Amino acid sequence: MLIALTYAQRDTRYEGGNMAGVLGDLAGKTAVITGGASGIGLAMAERFGAEGMNVVIADVENAALSAAHDSLAAKDIDVRAMRCDVSDRAAVEALAEFSYEEFGNVHILCNNAGVVHRDRVWEASIESWEWVIGVDLWGPIYGVKSFVPRMIASGEPGHVVNTASTAGILAFPGICSYDVAKQGVVALSEVLAVDARNAGVPILSSVLCPGVVRTKIGISERNRPGNVQGAGFGTQGLTTATEAIDPEEVAEQVLGAVRDGRFWIMTHPRYVGLAQERAKCMETGAPPPVPSPI
Repeated sequence: MLIALTYAQRDTRYEGGNMAGVLGDLAGKTAVITGGASGIGLAMAERFGAEGMNVVIADVENAALSAAHDSLAAKDIDVRAMRCDVSDRAAVEALAEFSYEEFGNVHILCNNAGVVHRDRVWEASIESWEWVIGVDLWGPIYGVKSFVPRMIASGEPGHVVNTASTAGILAFPGICSYDVAKQGVVALSEVLAVDARNAGVPILSSVLCPGVVRTKIGISERNRPGNVQGAGFGTQGLTTATEAIDPEEVAEQVLGAVRDGRFWIMTHPRYVGLAQERAKCMETGAPPPVPSPI
């Protein structure tokens, strides 16, 4: 039976933010990763697996999921795979049940699945909004709702990594639904961190805000519902940009953040400068800086 820690029951050992390295040795612990069949998700699975962790990967693409499972197993990683549409609450709950049945406890949850659609804000269809927000924002919300109570009930430390984007701290033109969803993911991650600290439970939160990474998110339309019309995002700038990095580099930074108990994971430091400019605009009332379109 799932239990929730009341305020009166909180464990004060974890108050005050002194939780760096709370997971300790990762070997034998379990990581669950959505969007785990390719890109950043698969790279995180490989990196956590290399640390001796058990890994559960979830994805909406069956063929890619099967190939990723076989690739990870070939590296002697104890891996399970499950098809999961993270925009479906019941599917995420089933993923949590499956993960706990297979490995007992989950110690790292990576809400990583994501899609993007190119739309001007006044032209975006409701169906496009529902698809992108369903995957990119409701997916992490469902992940937190399904996994975190179980993580708390286990009595063991845990860490949640939510994949946002530089669009989580800056609004990029032409991808309105993605911007809105990813800024929501940043807020979700911040509130999770504060609520867990205030309740005295050993759950850390990190938010991953990558810049340009060589992944397949630019062709998200391969998985979009039939009622979402319009041009796909495309791969422009995602693989050839001079600042583009490989998913493995992102995964290494995620591992470092988990080890150090670090909240922000910023893969491209120049966006931190733009965010600082945005904060200054709040003082003056000036329009925020507009990052270059992707």
